[in-house]
Amino acid sequence: MEAGMPTLIEQPELEACCRLCRELGLCFVELNMNMPEYQLDRLDGDELRAMAKKYGVYFTLHLDENLNVCDFNPWVAEAYQRTALEALKLAEQCAMPIVNMHLNPGVYFTLPDGRVYLFEQYRERYLMELQNFRDRVGLQRDVLLAVENTDGFAAHEREGMDRLLQSPTFGLTWDIGHDAAAGGADRPFILDRRDRLRHMHIHDAKGGKNHLALGEGELHLEEHLKWAEQLQCRCVLETKTVEGLRSSVDYLRKRQWI
Repeated sequence: MEAGMPTLIEQPELEACCRLCRELGLCFVELNMNMPEYQLDRLDGDELRAMAKKYGVYFTLHLDENLNVCDFNPWVAEAYQRTALEALKLAEQCAMPIVNMHLNPGVYFTLPDGRVYLFEQYRERYLMELQNFRDRVGLQRDVLLAVENTDGFAAHEREGMDRLLQSPTFGLTWDIGHDAAAGGADRPFILDRRDRLRHMHIHDAKGGKNHLALGEGELHLEEHLKWAEQLQCRCVLETKTVEGLRSSVDYLRKRQWI
């Protein structure tokens, strides 16, 4: 199992991340485009390749969580789609195997009997926009664009995911902490498509709280780690602190997972 680390608030700089990654004996760093350090105008392919070589690591890329390729405003949607396409180009230049993304749930209206998501209300338009994005990404890619579960895929999102998965360029990321917080809502969907699962975000969870260090929550971690090993998934140890990351690495090493 190849394990990696996320970019951390405590150590956002690229070299600090690479240094810590090597120190912990991990394989890769997932660069997070929510942070200002990792915007496309600040990422240099030559620098990334040099840093990877210097520290003996590689990178994956996490797209901005606000990314909404189906926004009803075509100018906004175009900006997000262009961002994703340029990120894929950078990933190819730097031999990144995975670009991770979320499906944006979009805006909802709160009615007396509950929420109505506009992407559900305008489902066919939403699905067509996802299909257009899939076709723009294209088929001939050396990088997999893996879609991560967050709060439980809604019915229209599950249908949209299946349209994306019609292209071999798309795959799945299983975030086991997010899934636990959502009551396991995404587990059946993901495992029914396990042949497309290539990336995992591993962290512990307890109740509605996740991103805990491994062993600090109540997840059946051994089961998830066996899935990761069987399906040859890369695993980001997605705790949010250096301390939590060190503790998670110790947890895996003591149990001979890494």
